[in-house]
Amino acid sequence: MKGPAKTNAARILDRLKIPYELIPYEVDESNLAADHVAAQLGEPIERVYKTLTLRGDRTGVLVCVVAGNREVDLKKAAVVSGNKKVEMVHQKELLPLTGYIRGGCTSIGMKKQYPTFISDEAARFDYIYVSAGQRGLQLRLSPDDLLRAASAQYADVSTTLPVD
Repeated sequence: MKGPAKTNAARILDRLKIPYELIPYEVDESNLAADHVAAQLGEPIERVYKTLTLRGDRTGVLVCVVAGNREVDLKKAAVVSGNKKVEMVHQKELLPLTGYIRGGCTSIGMKKQYPTFISDEAARFDYIYVSAGQRGLQLRLSPDDLLRAASAQYADVSTTLPVD
């Protein structure tokens, strides 16, 4: 049985000799949220990470990778990235900046190497899930391996999601 087609991110991991698994899941175009992905994978939401692209007022584009049950804390992200203020990039800018679309964005193999911060709580897990670079496909790998592949650093950049 043939597995899913390799993405650019998977080829980069191969080149770096980093172990990973490609895990396909059913895409719901109307719900690209991490909780949907976690349910499809049968995994707890705190192991499914989302890759968010931001822009700082001093340093320009940066990337934060946070658990699906958390959100980027803009003040913390500004501090760790050397900015006074950061904001999410507009969705229409995502593809030109990163080479990836919403719901398929990963910190591995973006068009440019942006400063990348992985939420420090990821370090407590032996593995996490991140997008493989396309909708419907996740990478299962160790947070330390993601750190290396994305030339990232751990940082306190997230906060709990507000309760509805």
